[in-house]
Amino acid sequence: MITVIANLKGGSGKSTVTFNLAVWLCSQQKTVQTYDLDPQATLIDVIQVRKEEGYQPTVPVKARYSTTKDKVDEVLVDIGTANSKAMDKALKEADRVIIPVPPSQADIWSTQRFLYRLASLKRETPLEVITFINRADTHAAVKESDQAEEALQQLPAIKVLSQRLCQRTNYRRSFSEGLAVFELEPSSKAAKEFLQFAEAVYPA
Repeated sequence: MITVIANLKGGSGKSTVTFNLAVWLCSQQKTVQTYDLDPQATLIDVIQVRKEEGYQPTVPVKARYSTTKDKVDEVLVDIGTANSKAMDKALKEADRVIIPVPPSQADIWSTQRFLYRLASLKRETPLEVITFINRADTHAAVKESDQAEEALQQLPAIKVLSQRLCQRTNYRRSFSEGLAVFELEPSSKAAKEFLQFAEAVYPA
């Protein structure tokens, strides 16, 4: 399956989500190929750190898109809008796209525009579109995440996951060390919520 993790707006956490999903899939004995098609190359950087530290399982990454040659269980593509041509090619070949959406009005607007772009793609089969709230509020009194999720549910032809990834320091710490969040502190809230999210994205 080819899964693209994308959004039009920067700072949505695409690379962090892609990296953690890739490590999780590898830990489930799946063969995985990742692609970093974002000029910032953040996914390449974190996988390089992981390689230098000798962490297992290893995660393969490429900077050039060539999924037709891949013979693996899962393909994950991290892509930014700066590489518009590569984004459209990946989206035309993908089975689904996952859109991380931080809880802000600007990110909701950006997601709406992205959905218009997806709808304009000339594809032979429908594209599954999944969204979820990323970097959600951790304080119960703050309602922005709830409001953002309600807004996403009003958008057409998408699946909104109830699982959220919160704004937690463990994501930044683990990422900087080349570790998935569930490897850094397996019993942490971040690890538990990510594993619930991963199982929702890959229920099989």
